Amino acid sequence: MIDHAKVRVLVVDDSALARRAITDALTRDPGIEVIGGAADPYIAREKILELDPDVITLDLEMPRMDGITFLKILKEHHPVPVVVVSSLTPAGSLKAMEALEAGAMDVVGKPDGSRNFAEIAGVLAYHVKAAARSRTTLSVKESIITESKDQSKMFPPGSFSRRQVILIGASTGGVEALRYILPRLPSGLPPIVVVQHIPANFSRIMAQHLDQLCPFHVSEATDGKELGFGMCVVAPGDFHLALLRSAMGYKVRLTQSPPVHHCRPAVDVLFQSAAALAGSHAVAALLTGMGVDGALGLQALQAVGSQTLAESEESCVVYGMPRAAIKIGAANRVVPLTGMPQAILDEVVKKGMESGRKLESEDGRASC
Repeated sequence: MIDHAKVRVLVVDDSALARRAITDALTRDPGIEVIGGAADPYIAREKILELDPDVITLDLEMPRMDGITFLKILKEHHPVPVVVVSSLTPAGSLKAMEALEAGAMDVVGKPDGSRNFAEIAGVLAYHVKAAARSRTTLSVKESIITESKDQSKMFPPGSFSRRQVILIGASTGGVEALRYILPRLPSGLPPIVVVQHIPANFSRIMAQHLDQLCPFHVSEATDGKELGFGMCVVAPGDFHLALLRSAMGYKVRLTQSPPVHHCRPAVDVLFQSAAALAGSHAVAALLTGMGVDGALGLQALQAVGSQTLAESEESCVVYGMPRAAIKIGAANRVVPLTGMPQAILDEVVKKGMESGRKLESEDGRASC
């Protein structure tokens, strides 16, 4: 983590116009200083040795060496937090996911023709500051070796109540955390709903990637989608996701109402909506990320009897969101990333048993 007043940034992009636009956007924030620019990774390597930046913003399509290769070299020889600034095309989104796997801290979409860097200055600065606050992530990322699907892990129909739901919120470092947690959960669980701070288009690629790893279906959420057992939905970038009650249990409501905590999607929107509907039937986990998003929502869930989990400091890439929740007493349990899959499973099974006993009790009273 940095120990000086401003976050010192090196901008790496082969386009001089893009370098200038990113520099202008970042220097709007008084807490950020752009200390240099580089047109390709070879120049960037010399600038890194000379200037020792806190954070690098990195384009992926560059001459002489592509950004993914450069990321892998950085990780091995000179680890510096990297925020990828990539195009919003499907190909760009796929490369962005590869970059996160290669060691990038976060991804910001390059503006398309309808927007410019000035309009995303706040978002870009947020991600750069989050990267600067991260710990050295090598030990965390190297421990995240995703298991292949285990189709033998599954719960039969009828194991859980239709009111049960699993909620997960995350930001910086969350993509890798999800890659650790979700493949380690069995199929047949109540629906899993994920809010990860991620740009539009990237969320679809992330969901597709997770779908290949998990023993249950993972997809990007669509408005009105009915949720069922053995499925996971991911909030689309730039859309809030809330739950609505339905005959089958819950369905998805997507909106583009104003950002919450400068985020859209926001974890608090999901958690607050679930607190109003699920009562004590939810299990919620708040993972790594900068800021306070999710803390009040976790507190609301706790207040209605849901089981609330927060990732512990030892495994967080950025210990902001879980810390905010723990500080206000909103987490019933504080769990390291390596223990989170089992913690979620234990609480979901416990809730399922409680729901079963309640239904048996109600049936008994009705027969009297």
